[in-house]
Amino acid sequence: MRRKRLKQYRRNARTICMLALSFAIIAGCSDTIPISSTNTPAGQEQALKSVKVIKVAKQKIGDPVEHAGDVQSSIQFDVVAKAAGDIESILKARGDLVQEGEVIVRLNSSEAKFQRDKANLAVETAQSAISKAKERARKDLENQKRELALSIDKLEQSLVDLTKSYNKAKNDYEVGLATKAQVYQAEVQLRSTRFDLEQMKQKKNTLVVDDSAADLETQLKNAQISLLQLEQSMSYLEVKAPVSGILTELPLEVGMTLQTGAKLGVIQKVDPIRIKAFLNTDEAKFVSNKTELSYYITGTSQKAKGKVSFLSKVIDPETKAYELNLEIPNKDMALKPGMKAVMQLTDEQEQIVVAVPTYSMVKEGDDSYVFVLNGDVVEKRKIQPGRLNDSIQEVVSGLKEGELIVTNPGPLKDKEKVQHSAAEEQK
Repeated sequence: MRRKRLKQYRRNARTICMLALSFAIIAGCSDTIPISSTNTPAGQEQALKSVKVIKVAKQKIGDPVEHAGDVQSSIQFDVVAKAAGDIESILKARGDLVQEGEVIVRLNSSEAKFQRDKANLAVETAQSAISKAKERARKDLENQKRELALSIDKLEQSLVDLTKSYNKAKNDYEVGLATKAQVYQAEVQLRSTRFDLEQMKQKKNTLVVDDSAADLETQLKNAQISLLQLEQSMSYLEVKAPVSGILTELPLEVGMTLQTGAKLGVIQKVDPIRIKAFLNTDEAKFVSNKTELSYYITGTSQKAKGKVSFLSKVIDPETKAYELNLEIPNKDMALKPGMKAVMQLTDEQEQIVVAVPTYSMVKEGDDSYVFVLNGDVVEKRKIQPGRLNDSIQEVVSGLKEGELIVTNPGPLKDKEKVQHSAAEEQK
C-alpha cells in the first residue's frame, strides 16, 4: 500500500515538472522575440542576392544591312507620230541606243506635200500682188507730183500777173482812172491766187504713196503663217527621238499607215539610270536622313555610290513597303534595265552600336528592361531594342556605353540592394 502511494507521488511530481518546464520555455520564447528582431548578430542577417555585372560597350551588331533592288530606266518616253502618213523607212531597231533628235522613222504624206505647195503658191501670189500694187502706187505718186508741179508753175505765173494788175489798179485809182471797187477786186484775185498757190505747195509736200497694198500685206502674212504651219507639219514626217536612251519597242513595218497621235515605240532613258527597291519600316529608318547609298551589281564586288532621289514618306498600301530610288549617272551605259543590284543601307561604322546580351534583358509584355547597377543598388530601366544578332541585342535608347548591367537579373526588383562581383568586360 505504501509502495502504491510512493509510485503515485512520483508520477504526479513528474507531471508537475514537465508542466513547469513547458511554461518556462513558453515564457522564455515570449521574452526573447523582440530582442531577436532588433539585435540579431550581423552574421545571421538574411543574405543579399549575388549578381554578375558587365560593362556596357559598343559592339559590331553584324554586317551592313543590304537590300536587293532592280535596275530600271529613270523615265520612259512614248515615241508618238505628230503627223499622219505612210511609213517610208525605219532607221532604228528595237534595242538600239538612240540620241535625242535622231530620226527613227520617216513618213510620206502626199496630202501634206500638196498643202505645203499650195501655201507656198499663196505666199508667192501675195508677194507678186504687193509688188505690183507698190509699183502702181509709185507711178501714181510721180504723176500727181508732176501735175502739181505744173499747176504750181501756172499759179506762180498768175500770181506775178495779178500782182502787176493790182499795182496798176492802185496807181490808176490814185490818178482817178480806176474806181475803188476795181482796186478791191484786183486785191481779192491776188489774195485768192496766193492762197491757192500755198495750198498747192503744201499738197505737193504731203503727197504719200497710196496704202492700197495694206490689205495685201495682211493676206501675205496669213499665207506665210499657213506655210510655216505646213512646213512644221512636214518636219513631223521625220519621227525623232524625244530623249536619249534605249529603244525598247518599235512594232512597225515599212508601208504601214500611221495616224496623228499613234504610238510608234518606247524609249527608256538610262542616263541617269535608277535602282528601285521596297523597304520595310526598319530598313526605311536607316535611309531616312541619307542623301546617297553604296550599291553593287549582283555577281560583282565593285561598289559605287548613288544619289537617293526618292524615299516615300508613307507606306505603299499595295506593297506594304516604302519605295526607295537611287539615281546613278550612266554615260558609259554600263548599267542596263533588268539588272539586279544590292543597295547597302548602312555602312561599317553604323554597325558598331551599344549592345547587350539577350540574357541580361527582362521582357514584360512588349516592353524590355535591364537592371542597371548604381553602387550596390539595381535600377530597373526600360530600353528600346534594335537589331538582333544571335545572342547580342542592339539598344537604341535607354543605355549608355560604360554603364553596368546585371547579366543574371532573375527575380530582382527595382531599387533592390545586391552584392556583386567585379564587372566583366563585354565580349
